[in-house]
Amino acid sequence: MSFKPITQITSKTLVLPASNIDTDQIMPARFLTMTTKTGLGKHLFHDWRYNDDGTETDHELNSLAAKDCQILIGGHNFGCGSSREHAPWALTDYGFRVVMSSEIADIFRGNSLKNGLLPIVIDKAAHQWLLDHPSEEVTVDLESCEVRLPKNGGTYKFEIDAFSRHCLMQGIDEMGYLQGQSDALDTFEARYERN
Repeated sequence: MSFKPITQITSKTLVLPASNIDTDQIMPARFLTMTTKTGLGKHLFHDWRYNDDGTETDHELNSLAAKDCQILIGGHNFGCGSSREHAPWALTDYGFRVVMSSEIADIFRGNSLKNGLLPIVIDKAAHQWLLDHPSEEVTVDLESCEVRLPKNGGTYKFEIDAFSRHCLMQGIDEMGYLQGQSDALDTFEARYERN
């Protein structure tokens, strides 16, 4: 599978300040029967965005401005709860490329990295600045592993393993990486067959 590579993203942020946003809030379980990623964005935070009769609420995710945001700032402990790849699928289908928080649940982080969504655990002071300044334009530079905040908000380093960084910058998942190694695999197999 491939997705749009991430090297540097400059975007306004959408802020969801609540702590402990879990994967069932991000993608309610009743939508897990969908097997394709396309169209999942309409169900992102479904119970926050829609009334029981299907009409839209006034949630900021329903605003026109939100559609242009590629960076989501979540409250502390974002993505906790059960494991479901549908959560990062819905976030990327909606248009997000980056999720930042002071803490991101490990399983959600792993699912995100495998599906083209960059999860960033950022310094608590920077996280608070982002929560206090919604809709600011922020730059995420994956090459230098830096988040640059505007208005002298500072520059903050973040950590990501080299393999995930490589895959995100190339726009490939693990299978795409292996497929890109076919020449090396053929060489190895030829050597192995001779022995």
